[in-house]
Amino acid sequence: MKSSAIARRYAKALILIGKEDGQAETYREELQGIIDVLDQNPDFEQMINNPLFDSARRKHLFKSVIQSLDISPVMKSYLDLVFSKQRFNQIRAIAEHYHKLADEVRGIVRADLVSAAELPSDAYDKISRALSQMTGKEVVLEAHQDPEIIGGIVTKIGDIVLDGSIKTQLKNMRESLRRGESV
Repeated sequence: MKSSAIARRYAKALILIGKEDGQAETYREELQGIIDVLDQNPDFEQMINNPLFDSARRKHLFKSVIQSLDISPVMKSYLDLVFSKQRFNQIRAIAEHYHKLADEVRGIVRADLVSAAELPSDAYDKISRALSQMTGKEVVLEAHQDPEIIGGIVTKIGDIVLDGSIKTQLKNMRESLRRGESV
């Protein structure tokens, strides 16, 4: 099974628990805390994910670190399960998928906005409001710049791409001219 599918499956299992007990947001924060610990201690992450190290020693180290963290019993059990199934090397991908699922539970959708140059802050607000009306959900924009689009913006929400870039418009014009259509 692909690692992405594994991560999705584990994230989905945790979000189902979070929806049932009303702690989805708590679990999001706790998962992020785990990622922060791993970021601060790369040697720890490497050791517990490396099958060349003694299994009993890895498990002991993992359990001692997890027990020292201020996280819920559900999260401790969850992490123990992920570790015992030898999937802890997927914890970053699991956390990423979990964040997306937790956003869905809260009615939040993330959108990528690409523009040729930095836009004024009020433009981001207007775009966010328009996308919120279109989706019926709260939209959080993640803005990036790409001078290759020449002008305009490209917005991606999930599988939907709204391409209003000059580059695409020029490409479409070129295709129309090749087909002999009037522009």
